Amino acid sequence: MHHTSDILIMGSGLAGLSYALKVADFATVILVTKRGLMETSTRMAQGGIAAVLGPDDRFEYHIQDTLTVGEGLSHPDIVELVVRQGPDRIRELVDLGAHFDPGTDNGFDLAREGGHSHRRIIHAHDMTGAEVERILVEKVLAHPNIQVLEHHMGVNLITEERVVRRGRVVIGREATCLGAYVLDTRTGQVDTFLAAITLLATGGAGKVYLYTSNPDIATGDGVAMAYRAGARIGNMEFVQFHPTCLYHPQAKNFLISEALRGEGAVLRDRQGTPFMERYHPLRDLAPRDTVARAIDAEMKKSGADHVYLDISHQPRTFIKERFPNIYQECLKFGYDMTREPIPVVPAAHYLCGGVVTDAFGRTTINQLYAVGEVSMTGLHGANRLASNSLLEALVFSHQAALSARESLPDLKVPVPAEVPGWNPLGATDSTEMVVVSHNWDEIRRFMWNYVGIVRGDRRLQRARSRIELIQQEIEEYYWNFLITSDLLELRNIAVVADLIIRMAYARKESRGLHYTLDYPQRDDDHFQKDSLLSSAERQ
Repeated sequence: MHHTSDILIMGSGLAGLSYALKVADFATVILVTKRGLMETSTRMAQGGIAAVLGPDDRFEYHIQDTLTVGEGLSHPDIVELVVRQGPDRIRELVDLGAHFDPGTDNGFDLAREGGHSHRRIIHAHDMTGAEVERILVEKVLAHPNIQVLEHHMGVNLITEERVVRRGRVVIGREATCLGAYVLDTRTGQVDTFLAAITLLATGGAGKVYLYTSNPDIATGDGVAMAYRAGARIGNMEFVQFHPTCLYHPQAKNFLISEALRGEGAVLRDRQGTPFMERYHPLRDLAPRDTVARAIDAEMKKSGADHVYLDISHQPRTFIKERFPNIYQECLKFGYDMTREPIPVVPAAHYLCGGVVTDAFGRTTINQLYAVGEVSMTGLHGANRLASNSLLEALVFSHQAALSARESLPDLKVPVPAEVPGWNPLGATDSTEMVVVSHNWDEIRRFMWNYVGIVRGDRRLQRARSRIELIQQEIEEYYWNFLITSDLLELRNIAVVADLIIRMAYARKESRGLHYTLDYPQRDDDHFQKDSLLSSAERQ
């Protein structure tokens, strides 16, 4: 079956929903999301959105904080663009009906997080993402020009070359995206979705690691699809590990917000001794990569499987009012954070690399855009400043919408008769799903052990050997059996793992989120540049 629209959006987080609302006034929109509409990383975001709103803050301060944390790889022009648009994008959310905690700083209660020189984080208690997702979903479902299809997962992008050249990317030719093949995960049917513009807003790839704060959907689908289609991918070695996820066997990917440290929480070892002063002048407000490595070092030194985050010295009433969700979740697992420290452990949290875009979200494939965590805009560089991610999604969904308004009148929706439907090529139902589950588990474990917070050339070489063999197995399985969402997710995390390993091995220095034992120093003479790769360039 063929579906057509002016614009196809893949993903229902802040980036996809915000973009949908902005383009729906002049275009027909189909938005597909692989689970439920609200099942996104956005909804789980606790901390808030960074923007210059306080009377003592300046754009220049936020710009400098972002550049400092980005360790020389953030693009100054992009940083300035994002920071200066921040207040306007926040006001748009407020005008839509989003409710942020009120205060005395231009009407907002502003928090401070690690790496920030000023209080500039707007929040809705400790459930900011849920509040933003709530209002955007409400508006999207009410818009007559937006069709939402849940439980639909992208399989492959459709490009002009793939139609003409039978699946082979031709080096030297500009590719043009025509849409995507999409799996209805409830029926198993793969339909053809054609559009003049396709936007990837599929989020991150935390599930490539054994421990992650991300929801189960974060399997790098957009990065993998774009790479297979020939788009340029960048900076995949820079994976941010959140320092503090709740350590408990039943507490699946529950994040303990960095905002706790912004409000005075202290990291302690198992003897109760604070340790961050040994690692950074800002102590517990140090950037996330420093904090994650410090915790990793403390755990390795002591043999402990976690450390503690302690905010119990703050007034009980303040903790319960400021962090109601975290307080209640910790209570479920037997921890009263108003009276005792919380056991925490680092976990894969945010992908700073992704599909390379320009200042309007345009990728290296014509008519294909990428916005949000799936993209590499140049904002984060080698490390993401806390709460800049939701800001980036807001700004680039706005920028991409401006580009769509300008370019859409000159574009045509592909004609269904000219694009073949999905062909399973004789594939049959699988009787060997153990292959999928085994490879899924193996990838996540060796990525955690060999390509995690601390790396080394030998570890990366082992990981590279394993991922090459696994990818061969996956491709054989993919062509022989009918596809399922589990198989697609495995195929995608394998691509993402391969990209992370290759770019990490090529960067012979330590910078930001990439720390290698073999090259512990930063090398600006040779590596103050983005890592870039496409499948066409690799051939």
